[in-house]
Amino acid sequence: MYSKNPWQATSAAALLFAAACSIALPWRNEPIGQEVNLAFVIKNNLLYLPSAMVDGRPGQFLFGSAEPRTVLDAKFAQGLDGTLHSLQLSERQSLRLTPMVVDLRGVGDGIIGADVWSGHAVTIDYRAGLLTYQKEGIHPDLMTLFNYADVPMINVIVDGRSTPAVVDTASPDTLVLPRAGSPAARRAARVQIAGTDFGTVDVQLGDVSAPRVGNRLLSRFLISIDYGRRQVGLWRDPRIAL
Repeated sequence: MYSKNPWQATSAAALLFAAACSIALPWRNEPIGQEVNLAFVIKNNLLYLPSAMVDGRPGQFLFGSAEPRTVLDAKFAQGLDGTLHSLQLSERQSLRLTPMVVDLRGVGDGIIGADVWSGHAVTIDYRAGLLTYQKEGIHPDLMTLFNYADVPMINVIVDGRSTPAVVDTASPDTLVLPRAGSPAARRAARVQIAGTDFGTVDVQLGDVSAPRVGNRLLSRFLISIDYGRRQVGLWRDPRIAL
């Protein structure tokens, strides 16, 4: 159950996690004051940030790791003034926001994209339900690292063939593969990521230009994305079952 004060809820979640966890995590040496923790909740296999606010207004904002620019729903944006806005992460931390406005068709009030982090890093801890904004960048100890050029990507082995795939927290699926003229459908594929063999996985064939890994597989890892250095780090969390 969440506290009525969202900032207290976030701090409490972080403290409980730190006290309960005896496993050395990749960011354990992060300097104090250089990170901000946001609790997230998973609904429909998407990551929503209940404590985040835009210009002081709460809403249903989800985290989209592969979205180059933040998007606000047209209905929510009607109540905002001007084009420059701010995203409140905590009582003391706000980030500048210049969003696009589109009709999100009920998915949420906004999708928080890469532009918000201004070249800094975030870590997604699915087990603790925390999104951590890291001003000093990621700490790659124990992680498998991947470099990318445009949007966050990792290498995925599908049926024995390695292919780059987008890290997409706005996808509730396992893995979406380009259908390349085939009918949109689902099929079975053997999937391996960062040394972890998921065996046979139900994947989607869809209208995407590159494979996209969604939350059903990403949630088995602790994930760090450094938008400045253009790196993704994966740590297979042994506390989460395959």
